[in-house]
Amino acid sequence: MTSVCGVRSAAEVNPLSHRVGATVRCPAALLPVSMGDEPVGEGPGGEGPGGEGPGLLDEALQRWMTWDQNHWTRVQVESLVASGQFEDLRSRLCSRMSFGTAGLRAPMGAGFNRINDLTVIQSTQGLVSYLSRFMADVSSRGVVVGFDTRAQEESGCSSQRLAKLTAAVMLSRDVPVHLFSTFVPTPFVPYAVRKLGAAAGVMITASHNPKEDNGYKVYWCNGAQITPPHDKEILRSIEEQLEPWSASCWDEGLVERCSLRTDPLTKINSCYMDELASLCFHRDLNSSCPLKFVHSSFHGVGHVFVQQAFQIFGLAPPIPVPEQKDPDPNFPSVRCPNPEEGESVLELSLLLAERENARIVLATDPDADRLAVAEKSDGCGWKVFTGNELAALLGWWMFFNWKERHPDPADTKSIYMLATTVSSKILQAFAHVEGFHFEETLPGFKWIGNRMHELSKTGNTVIFAFEESIGFLCGSMVPEKDGVSSAAVVAEMAAYLHNKSLSLNQQLHNIYQTYGHHVSRTSYVVCNDPSTIQKIFSRIRNFDGEGSYPKSCGGVRIVHVRDVTTGYDSSRADLRSVRPSLPAESGFV
Repeated sequence: MTSVCGVRSAAEVNPLSHRVGATVRCPAALLPVSMGDEPVGEGPGGEGPGGEGPGLLDEALQRWMTWDQNHWTRVQVESLVASGQFEDLRSRLCSRMSFGTAGLRAPMGAGFNRINDLTVIQSTQGLVSYLSRFMADVSSRGVVVGFDTRAQEESGCSSQRLAKLTAAVMLSRDVPVHLFSTFVPTPFVPYAVRKLGAAAGVMITASHNPKEDNGYKVYWCNGAQITPPHDKEILRSIEEQLEPWSASCWDEGLVERCSLRTDPLTKINSCYMDELASLCFHRDLNSSCPLKFVHSSFHGVGHVFVQQAFQIFGLAPPIPVPEQKDPDPNFPSVRCPNPEEGESVLELSLLLAERENARIVLATDPDADRLAVAEKSDGCGWKVFTGNELAALLGWWMFFNWKERHPDPADTKSIYMLATTVSSKILQAFAHVEGFHFEETLPGFKWIGNRMHELSKTGNTVIFAFEESIGFLCGSMVPEKDGVSSAAVVAEMAAYLHNKSLSLNQQLHNIYQTYGHHVSRTSYVVCNDPSTIQKIFSRIRNFDGEGSYPKSCGGVRIVHVRDVTTGYDSSRADLRSVRPSLPAESGFV
C-alpha cells in the first residue's frame, strides 16, 4: 500500500521498530555489571515508585531503547544507566504525562513523562486515532499545527522539530496538516482551526514556563482547548498504541515533500489582522496620540505580531526592548520568562521606558497569549497592574464601546462576560449594574473557550473574558487568551484616556467608585510532593474539626467558602457548588 504522501502505509512493518517481548532486550552494554545482584528496575527495596513490581523499570527501559530514534535522548538514558541513577530513570520512564489546565507540559528530555520526540509521536498517534474514530471527515478537514521558539540542545528537541514530527505522524495516515512555516503566537492555532474548519489543532509551547519545559496543547474543532471527556479519551488512545507506527513518523522532511501539507501563515496572519480591526474603536485618536509605548516579547514570538497589531490600530509602533526582542530559547535576560512576576522581570522594560519617556510598558509572554502592563505614575514610580486590575479596565472598556454602538438597553440581554472562578468578581459587579450576563468557569481558559462556543450557538456573544493570571480575551474572534490583541486594545484605551487627561490607574479608581472596590492579592507556593499538598488542603478542609473551613484569614472575616474540588459552597443552602466539581488530576486540590 502507498499513501498519498508517497510513504509506506502505517500498516506496513517498520524494520526500525520491534515489538516488546521476551526476545527484546536492552543492549547488554547499557546494563551495569552488578548492583548487588539486583536486576535493573529493582533498586533498593526491589520496587519502583508506588510499589511497582521489580521488572517495571526493566520493561520501560527496554521499550525506550527499542523505540526512541533520537540520538540525544538515547544518550541521556544510556548515561543514567551507566551511572546507576535508577531513581532518576524510574521518574522518567515509569510514568506518563496527563492533560492539565494547559495540555501536556513537562521538561524536555528523555523519558515517557518528558516532552521529546517519542512522547510527541505517541501523543499524536493517540490524537489521530481518536479523531479518526470521532470525526468521519478528519481526512478532509485536517489538523492545524503551530509552534513557538523553544529549544533544548542537550535533548535535540525544539518546538519546530516537534511540530514537524507531529505533522509527520498525521501525514503518515493521510491526514492533511496545516503546519505553520514559522513560529506563531498560540492564539493563531485556535484561530486557524475555526477559520480553516479544521478537525483539531496542536500548539507546541510551554508558554511562560522555565526554559527547560515544553508542551503539547490540543484544540478541538470549535477552537477551544480540549476538556473532558476528550482529554481522557485521547490519553487512553495514546496508551493503546505506544509503539511508533512507522519510520515515516520520524521523518521531519515529510512536511516538505507531502502534498497534504499546507502552510496557513499568510492567510491566517492576514485574516487575523483584518478581523482585529473590529476591536479598534477610536482610530482617529490613535493616530495623533502622543503617548509612547514600550513592548517586551520576553525572547519569544510576540514582537512582529504586536507591531502589526499596532499598525492595524493606527498607533505608532511600540519601542521594543532590544535585549528581549528576538527569540532566544535560553531566555538570557530573565530568571523566569513569566511577565506575571511583575516588576522583578520587567526591569529592562521599565529602564527603557524611563530613557524613552514612555508612560506605558506592555509585555507579552514567550508564546504571546498573555499580557502584563505597567504605567508610569507621576512621582510614584511604576504601577504594575495585576490581572484582576487589568480585567477591570478592559471589561469597562469593552462594554463602554459596545454600549456606544448599541444604545438600546434590550441589546444587553444577549451579551456576556466570563471569568474563571479564581478571578476577581469585578465583572459580576459590572453585570449587576449594566444588565448584561456574567458567568464563572472552572480555572483554565479551556473552560472559557468552550463556554463561548456554547453561548454562540444560542445567539449570544461574549465581549470580554479573562483569568487572573494575566490572560485576556477582548471580543470573541478566538476562543483563547490573546496577548497580541490585548496589547493593542490596552494601548488604544490608554490613548483614549490620555485624551481625557486620565491615566489607566485613575480610570481604575473611577471604576471602583462606580462599581465598588475589588481588592485581591494572589501568590503561589511551589510544592512537588503530592502527600504534602494533600496534608495542607486536608488541614484547610478540617480546620476546626471535620468538614470545618477557616472562619477568618489575616484578621479578615471569611464570608463564605467555595471548594471546587469537592463541590462545596457554604453560601448556598444545600452547600453544593453551582460549578461542576474539579477532577483531582486537574492539578487543583
